[in-house]
Amino acid sequence: MVTASVPAVVIAAPASGSGKTTVATGLMGALRAAGRRVAPFKVGPDYIDPGYHALATGLPGRNLDAVMVGTRRIGPLFRHGTAGCDIAIVEGVMGLFDGKIDMSGAGAASAEGSTAAVAAMLGAPVVLVVDARGHSQSLAAVLHGFTTFDSSVRIGGVILNRVGSPRHEEVLRQACERVGVPVLGSLPRMTELAVPSRHLGLITALEHGGRARDAVDAMADLVRTHVDLGAIEALASSAVTDTAWDTDVEVGGRHDSSPVVAIAGGPAFTFGYAEHVELLRASGAEVAVFDPLTDALPERTAGVVIPGGFPEEHAEALAANTALLSGVRDAASRGIPIHAECAGLLYLTRYLDGHAMAGVIDADARFGSVLTLGYRDAVAVESSVLFEAGQRVTGHEFHRTMLVDSDGVHSAPAWGWRSTGPDVGVVREGFVQGGVHASYLHTHPAGNPRSIGRFVSACARYCSLDV
Repeated sequence: MVTASVPAVVIAAPASGSGKTTVATGLMGALRAAGRRVAPFKVGPDYIDPGYHALATGLPGRNLDAVMVGTRRIGPLFRHGTAGCDIAIVEGVMGLFDGKIDMSGAGAASAEGSTAAVAAMLGAPVVLVVDARGHSQSLAAVLHGFTTFDSSVRIGGVILNRVGSPRHEEVLRQACERVGVPVLGSLPRMTELAVPSRHLGLITALEHGGRARDAVDAMADLVRTHVDLGAIEALASSAVTDTAWDTDVEVGGRHDSSPVVAIAGGPAFTFGYAEHVELLRASGAEVAVFDPLTDALPERTAGVVIPGGFPEEHAEALAANTALLSGVRDAASRGIPIHAECAGLLYLTRYLDGHAMAGVIDADARFGSVLTLGYRDAVAVESSVLFEAGQRVTGHEFHRTMLVDSDGVHSAPAWGWRSTGPDVGVVREGFVQGGVHASYLHTHPAGNPRSIGRFVSACARYCSLDV
């Protein structure tokens, strides 16, 4: 018998920049302060917002990305992340109906992976956050469009954000009443809540330090003062009937040798999914987190994971830790499995913006002006410690850096995919070299759980040889 699904509310908006993160994070913090155990989620591949969600709730921020993990896993991952919780708050991505742009054909847009699609999968109501600047009576037409566009999506109310005055709020409330959309809150314009941002979005919670805690507390105070929390809780519901996602089932086996897998963390490497560590442990790995800015590789390291982040912001400090750079270079030469994604790839290059890195990969990297962004339907070109040649995955690119002076003589590409951009054709990307798999492509471990088991198996084999 499947137990009742934890009630949920999806926080969405007509467009990016409307204030979803402020409202969602504030709701999480305010509900937690009211004694609720809140499960935090983010739609899409974003790594940064979940860091603030974790601060607000005291639980791991998790992603619900139907493109990367597949639609069949959304319900199970929701059940997994809501275990023992009273309510779930799900922050959407972009505009409510904005989904994946298909890059394999004519660049057509679709609803795949959209906030609306995920809300429908969960059977959860949507609260629409509207940036009230510039809105008056015409807000009624906007809300009419959003409430009638897709019958599978239920908009349960609206939160007015950045309201200019009591008179402005009164006019906006009249517009909402005209189309029968309840107003659940009205937030005044406040500039002091702005969280510092950079070229890839908000500065991560870990880098923001104590100020991140202050920002989250301010968001919670704002929401507690101006949003009807009782109405939010009364609205919350979900209809997920799946059983919870099970790491033991997903990885398909556990290694008794307990190889130590070292995962880079700290301010420079903050991009990771909570399910990654859970899958590593379910596969039998002993996980040890280290900070490349200050630490050495943990003792008995038999595998290294270097996730995404912002190494270009910390290149000088990373280069100063020469003992670790030498240790990673030595680990690669000895065949220790290394999984490096995006920022991890940069760390393995020879130089990053002129600063010496590990020199495992025959390439240099530098910060650029062009943002590379989007989902990729990729195929593994070469068998590696993670994937079999020919295996297909959906991943995501998100970076402003680029590789230069790359010869790739000692490696094979990790991935191939078709591009319909200015350079139409097959893209070859990443490096497979000995036990190293390094790439700009982010993948979600929950979408490819057997790759984690494969990686831990490679680490266990290394342990058996290193006697």
